[in-house]
Amino acid sequence: MTSRSPDPLGRRATILDVAAAAGVSRQTVTRAMNGMAGISPATRERVQKLAADLGYSPSRFAKGLVQGARISVGLAIPDLTNPYFPAFASSVVEAATQRHWNVVMDDYGHGTGSSLDAVARLAPQVDALIGYLGEDSDDAQALMGRRPVVVLDYPVSQAAGGISFDYRHAARLALNHLTARGCTNIVYLDSDQGGTAAGRGAAVAAMAAEAGVSPTICHAAPSASAAREAIAVLAAGSNLFDGLLVFNDLMAAGALKALQDSGRSVPGDCAVIGMDGIPLGELVTPELTTLSLNLRTVGRTAVDLLEGLLSGSVPAHSKDASLTLRHELILRQSA
Repeated sequence: MTSRSPDPLGRRATILDVAAAAGVSRQTVTRAMNGMAGISPATRERVQKLAADLGYSPSRFAKGLVQGARISVGLAIPDLTNPYFPAFASSVVEAATQRHWNVVMDDYGHGTGSSLDAVARLAPQVDALIGYLGEDSDDAQALMGRRPVVVLDYPVSQAAGGISFDYRHAARLALNHLTARGCTNIVYLDSDQGGTAAGRGAAVAAMAAEAGVSPTICHAAPSASAAREAIAVLAAGSNLFDGLLVFNDLMAAGALKALQDSGRSVPGDCAVIGMDGIPLGELVTPELTTLSLNLRTVGRTAVDLLEGLLSGSVPAHSKDASLTLRHELILRQSA
């Protein structure tokens, strides 16, 4: 017997759905999902595969169908040592808590794990998922079955819903500001990670070409220490750059330190602009001009979208399930 297609995202899979799809009894599904005796290995494997396809998970759906059970949301984060992600996670938890939802978080950015590994760990525990999943987005949605996944910062995702950021708008704001200040030799310090991170670099290149600007592009690992080292090397050379746009605020903090070490004043000798708008930017000297995302808005928007997908008021993969947020240029001392 072939598996049936999952229902729309508004209705959760039940043990009866799995039983009907597999052509077995409810008791057989229970035995298969709990590793109990009394059924053949082939039947167990077939039932478990159908359950995965339908998004059925006994730890949530068999036990959690009791009236009043809370929604449980998975949150997949790539690196909690980067201040951006705790701020984002906090905003998700705040918005979810207001709905009396539970949040289960997985930080997959350390060791050899991937975002898909995080989804595999979270899937048995949650009704839906929010995450920075990058190229694993489509596989993550497949692993979750019909339970909705909201993916951030990966516009080509085929997950149920997505939130993207308008990096072209951000790059235009930054380059316009730097050129208006009279900067003629601009550097863009990009992440060397590629993948999702490449979106920012592509946007800067496109907007620079549109503005008739030819920035120098250099790369470093997305950390303060790596950025400090990269800018120290650049500052010691013959490139007398007078404007610096940086991949994120954490890297920008390292860049500020390198410029200070080299004896170059900011913004007198070089104006510096970061990206993301994390609180760190107000704690460095000089305070960092940044392309800021309101992270409370990002988290709240992700949870709002997830609520719509769960209720069925927002159809999966629809135009309404694909949102774009914009950065705002916050002017401080560094530019």
